[in-house]
Amino acid sequence: MNLNEIRFACLDTETTGLSPETGGKICEIAVSVSQGGRVVDEFSTLLNPGLPMSPEVIAIHGITNEMVKDAPSFADVMPRLLGLLDNCVIVAHNADFDVSFLRAEFAACGMRFPPYPVVDTLKLARKSGKFARNRLGLIAEELGISCQGWHRAMADTKMAEQIFYYFLTILSKEGVTTLEQLNQFQCKRWKDLICH
Repeated sequence: MNLNEIRFACLDTETTGLSPETGGKICEIAVSVSQGGRVVDEFSTLLNPGLPMSPEVIAIHGITNEMVKDAPSFADVMPRLLGLLDNCVIVAHNADFDVSFLRAEFAACGMRFPPYPVVDTLKLARKSGKFARNRLGLIAEELGISCQGWHRAMADTKMAEQIFYYFLTILSKEGVTTLEQLNQFQCKRWKDLICH
């Protein structure tokens, strides 16, 4: 399928810890669905993780226990998420992190997280060799993309989305038109794939 025909669901999560294996939960999630570079749907919400957040975690994303106490649970928003992600390719920066939390949250609800295809802008950045540092906000800064709100879910989603379409623009000039071709560029060094 041509990349212009694919719906990409760019997403980001903010969490109560670094890993679901150590009890971390999602406390905010944002999704922006686009096709052909045009946003067709968006969703963002705080989530009540069902446990208190430490001052160290709050210092990272600025989401307080007070802010989430009346927020919906993950189970409450899961049907909306499934509707958004249906027939999409997930895009995220450091996607393994977000997907691991989503798998754990789905499992806690007695469901399996569907095996959506995933494109990771962190992997694309690393394999491109274009950036001094590959953290989301620093890449955005290098590209002239606003970093305002960095470490909040929708701000990070929008940064990753713009970075993703930056990469798509470059790669389309190299003849990358399918998801399979795009996957090659997140798995191998770009200079090994581009023949001039």
